[in-house]
Amino acid sequence: MRKHRFDLYALVAGGLFTALAVLYLVASLNDREVNSRFVLPLACIVLGAAGLAGALVAAARRGKGGARDDDHSLD
Repeated sequence: MRKHRFDLYALVAGGLFTALAVLYLVASLNDREVNSRFVLPLACIVLGAAGLAGALVAAARRGKGGARDDDHSLD
């Protein structure tokens, strides 16, 4: 089996969806309701932060961290 790169976004998204599934399962077993007014925005925030972190990691791996090269100035 070939090795592949570590995908931070996929790990966080999978963990988030697993945690949400467990949350809803435990709530249904205890006859409780999950307030989606907090769960859905929190899920979007976590996925957005993971996407940003994944993009930053990918940019750092490619060596395009935003540093300017003085050889290519526009003067």
